[in-house]
Amino acid sequence: MQRAVDTVLAVTKESVKTFTYESLHNIVRLINGVSALLLSILPGKASILEGIHGWELRPTFRGPRLPRWMENGVSSFNQFIHEFSVDSDTSSSVDYSSDGEDCDIYPPSPLSQSSRFSRESSFTKQNRSWIWWIGCIISWALFPVKLLFALPLYIINSALPSSNAPRSSGNNPSVAQSPRRLQSLKDHFVQRATDRRHGVVEDLHLAIEFSIESAFDYVHKVAHSILSPADTLGSVCRWFLSKLSFQNDIPSEDFVSSCPTTVLSDKDPAPSERKSSFNLNTDARTCQDVITELGYPYEAIRVVTTDGYVLLLERIPRRDSRKVVYLQHGILDSSMGWVSNGVVGSPAFAAYDQGYDVFLGNLRGLVSREHIDKNISSRQYWNYSINEHGTQDIPAMVEKIHDIKISELKSNQSDPEEESNNDQPYKLCAICHSLGGAAILIYAITRRIEEKPHRLSRMILLSPAGFHHDSTVVFTVSEFLFFLLAPLLAPILPAFYIPTRFFRMLLNKLARDFHNLPAVGGLVQTLMSYVVGGDSSNWVGVLGLPHYNMNDMPGVAFRVALHLAQMKRSKKFAMFDYGSPAANMEVYGSPEPLDLGEYYSLIDIPVDLVAGRKDRVIKPSMVRNHYKLMKDAGVEVSFSEFEYAHLDFTFSHCEELLSYVMSRLLLVGPPSKQMQRPKSVKGKRKDLQVKTGK
Repeated sequence: MQRAVDTVLAVTKESVKTFTYESLHNIVRLINGVSALLLSILPGKASILEGIHGWELRPTFRGPRLPRWMENGVSSFNQFIHEFSVDSDTSSSVDYSSDGEDCDIYPPSPLSQSSRFSRESSFTKQNRSWIWWIGCIISWALFPVKLLFALPLYIINSALPSSNAPRSSGNNPSVAQSPRRLQSLKDHFVQRATDRRHGVVEDLHLAIEFSIESAFDYVHKVAHSILSPADTLGSVCRWFLSKLSFQNDIPSEDFVSSCPTTVLSDKDPAPSERKSSFNLNTDARTCQDVITELGYPYEAIRVVTTDGYVLLLERIPRRDSRKVVYLQHGILDSSMGWVSNGVVGSPAFAAYDQGYDVFLGNLRGLVSREHIDKNISSRQYWNYSINEHGTQDIPAMVEKIHDIKISELKSNQSDPEEESNNDQPYKLCAICHSLGGAAILIYAITRRIEEKPHRLSRMILLSPAGFHHDSTVVFTVSEFLFFLLAPLLAPILPAFYIPTRFFRMLLNKLARDFHNLPAVGGLVQTLMSYVVGGDSSNWVGVLGLPHYNMNDMPGVAFRVALHLAQMKRSKKFAMFDYGSPAANMEVYGSPEPLDLGEYYSLIDIPVDLVAGRKDRVIKPSMVRNHYKLMKDAGVEVSFSEFEYAHLDFTFSHCEELLSYVMSRLLLVGPPSKQMQRPKSVKGKRKDLQVKTGK
C-alpha cells in the first residue's frame, strides 16, 4: 500500500512540476514576444541598439591582444596571462564553444573579453555544485516565509535531493588530457570575477520547485504516518526522549545521531560551510573584490571632508612610483567604472601597468550615507550640490594623496629644506568623466583663487559636464518641468535614489532578466535611451554592474540635479545659485554665483578634452565650448573626438580611447626637484570661500 501511495504521489508531483514550469515559461515567452512586437514599431531603435551587443556576445577563449600602449610596460602578471592564454589557444584545437546553449541561458555581464572568458569557465563549474546554487536561490525565495512563519532552515536542507548531486571525481584526467581541466586552470589565473546574479524568473522557477517539493514531502510524511502507525509512534517516542535528555543535559545516542554532521572523504575533502544568513544571489562585489581577484594590489583609504562626509579613496598602489594618476567617476557611478572591463580594457589597470600609482576617488552620494554623524538624517546628508564635490570631496582626496606620497617618498629627499619649500616629489594627473570633469575644474579654479596649491600636473577630461544648453528635446522638457516642480519637490525629495534594499536588489535581478530575454532587454534599452535623449550607451548592461547593488547604489542629490538644470538654463558653467542675491553674497561675496568660464585663465596646467560623437547626454558641442573658452584664456588645451556614446568612456572596452589617454599621461614629465609656489592671482577675487549651505 505504501509503495502504491508513493508512486501516485511521485507521478502527481512530476505532473504538477511540468504544468507549472511550462506555464511559467509560456508567460515569459509571451512577455518576450510582446516586447519584441513593441520593439519592432518603436522609431530610432536601430541607432540606439547599434554596437551595444558586444557585451552580450558569447565568451571567447582567445586572450585579448595587448594594445599598443601595453607592449612596453605591461606588468609581469598580465604578460604571463597573455602568453598563457595564447599558448593554450595554439596548443589545442578543441572547440570550447560547445556549450553555446548554456551561454545563451546565462549571458555574461558587461566586462572585458577576458572577463567573459572567465565567466564561461566558471559556468562549467556550476555543473559540479548546482546544489549550492539551488540552496542560495531557495533561501532568497523563502525569505518572506521565514519572516512571517519562522520557517526553520533545516527544511531547505531536507528538501534538496542530495542523492542526485554530482560529485567531483577523484580520477580526473591531467591538464594535458582534459581541455576542461586546462580551462579551469586558466580561470584560476585570469579572473574570479564571475556573474553571481540570478534573475527574478530564475528565482521564481526555483521557488516553485521548492514549494512543490515541500508540499509533496509533507503529504508523503502524513501518508506514511497514517499507513505506518508503529513507525510513527516510535518516532514520537524518540523525539520525546531526545527532548528529555536534552533538558537533563544527558546526551542521547538517538538525538546525537539525528544532528546533521559533516563527514570528510577522499572525494570531498572539504567540509561544507554552514551559513546562517540568506544569500540573495545578487552580485554585490566591490571594487576591492574585482581588483584583488585580478591579482593586483589594493588599498582602501577613508577620507573625511571638512563637512564630515566619509569618502572611500581606493588605491592600486605603487608606493615607490613618482607618477600618480587620480581617476574620478561621474554621476550615478563609482570607482567600479574604472575597473569593470577587466585586465586589458580598464583605465585603472592600464595606468598601473604603465608604472603609475593609481588612486580611485568616490564622491559623496551613496545610499550607505557614510558620515561622521551616525545620526545624520537623509535630508541633511543629501543637502549638497556640485559645489561640494569640487570644494570638499576632491580637495580632501587630493590632499590625502599628497600626504601619502610625501610620506612614502620622504626617504628619497636628500635636501631637508625641499619639503618646507612646497616640494612635490611626484606628478599627479587627473582623469575624470562627466560630472567628475566639472568637479575637478571647480577644484582647480577655486584653489587658484584661494592661492592654494592644487597639486595637479595634467587633467584629462572625458565628456566633462558644465555646459548643457545644446541638448535634446527630452532634456529641455525635463529642465522646464524640474524648475516648475522644484518648489514642491524640494521639501519632500532630498535626492533621487532607490530607498529600500529590497527594490535595489530587485533592480539588480531584473538587469539579469533583461539579458536573458533579448526582446525585453532591447525594449528597456530603447526606452531608457529615449529618457536620456537617444544616447546609445548600454544602459541595461550598466545596471547589471556590481556597484548597482542593494548596499551602495549611487544616488543623485536634489541640489545636484538642480545645479545641472541651472547650468543648462543660464548657458554658463557656474557654481550653484542659492536663489537670492543675499544668499549668494554670503557664499560668494557677490549677488551672482561664480561664472567659472570667466576664470579659465587661472588654469595653469595642460588640459585634454575628449568628446563622443554619439554622446547625447553631453554633446561634443558642449565639450567644444570648454575648449574655446580655455583656448581664448591661454590654457594649454587639446580637443579630441571619438565615435563613442556617453558611457563608452568608462564601461566599454575602447582600445583607441585607452591608447589616447595613455599617450596623454606619458606627456607628463618627471617631477622637478623644486616646484613653484602658486602665483598670486591678481585682479581676481581672493576671498572666495564656498560654503556647504548647511
